[in-house]
Amino acid sequence: MRNCFQTPKEKHPYTKRILIPILIFSLLLFLFLLGVRSVSESSQKEQIDGLKTSVLRSATHCYAVEGRYPESLSYLEQHYGITYDHSRYLVDYEVIGSNLPPSVTVISLSKEGLQ
Repeated sequence: MRNCFQTPKEKHPYTKRILIPILIFSLLLFLFLLGVRSVSESSQKEQIDGLKTSVLRSATHCYAVEGRYPESLSYLEQHYGITYDHSRYLVDYEVIGSNLPPSVTVISLSKEGLQ
């Protein structure tokens, strides 16, 4: 005979107690990792933009001082203090003419993907 005042026992009482916190923790971990990845991508894009701006500013400074744009990126590195990590970035510096600003392209060589 069954007692009508007693609640029926669950077959697996610990399943809900363990499963729900694990699911919540997994969701929070996923959202955290997604946020870290987004910040990392944003930071890398800002570094690329900063390097490109720095190269163009140095080339413009060279034009203001010497009356011509530099013929190569190595000239900027030697005389105007441009430094960057050659293992992380590829800088394409194309001279159009001595009186026209150069074309500068910066590409990331990191493992996360080329940009």
